[in-house]
Amino acid sequence: MTILDCAGRPLDLRRPAVMGILNVTPDSFSDGGVFLSPENAITQALRMAQEGADIIDIGGESTRPGARSVSAQEEMDRVLPVVEALHVRVPLPISIDTSKPEVMRAAVATGAGFINDVRALRAEGALMAAAELNVPVCLMHMRGEPRTMQDDPRYADVVGEVRDFLKQRLDACVNAGIPASRLIVDPGFGFGKTLEHNIELLRDLKKLQNLGTPVLVGLSRKSIIGKALGLPVAQRLHASVTLAVMAVQQGARIVRVHDVGPTVEALRMWSAVYPESSER
Repeated sequence: MTILDCAGRPLDLRRPAVMGILNVTPDSFSDGGVFLSPENAITQALRMAQEGADIIDIGGESTRPGARSVSAQEEMDRVLPVVEALHVRVPLPISIDTSKPEVMRAAVATGAGFINDVRALRAEGALMAAAELNVPVCLMHMRGEPRTMQDDPRYADVVGEVRDFLKQRLDACVNAGIPASRLIVDPGFGFGKTLEHNIELLRDLKKLQNLGTPVLVGLSRKSIIGKALGLPVAQRLHASVTLAVMAVQQGARIVRVHDVGPTVEALRMWSAVYPESSER
């Protein structure tokens, strides 16, 4: 395992890392509108850093099922003031959660050092932008688009199909000049997948390790919890933390979460019991 260079700021993946979610949006499924103002967003990021986050992931466009798309300019208006302020105030790596090459370029120029793309650099110009920006990139699997991804998704072999898709995108990135050492993969829990698909992916997450790249997992507060336990979003903390630990046990090196403090504590406890598993 390695230490990623996020524009001069290290992200140590020799142990499980916690990525704090910062949605600067009015319509995200869990916290839409809460951190839309730069002041609230910066306060939340500082709180997550204090609680032990390893990296902050800033997004300006919701990707929940049915979400509307926004223009690159609107997305930049939301995220760039926050990226710029946090770059000065927080020593952690800053990730930009976007699929748009214009936003990638502007965010990295402002202080971001990591690109988290739910479309795996498939948007026009995104692959070239990522190659030129020279920062780590996370490639996520998604079936369809946010508006339609949960409209009866079907797979013959969900784990195999997700792995094959990610392998194709990794190959495309390497062919475009992005070193494999800068690439991370995300199976995309909840993105074009049923409860059964999500459970199967989590059970067999270790099968993605043969791709040779670190695995990032986002399960925090997602519908897998609501469908399995019948809990509303506001009551999914304990299950979210449990899923984060399970993902790490199955090989994930980055967990993307809303509730940083409880997740950090849970993973530290897990690492204390299984130190040989947590350090690689």
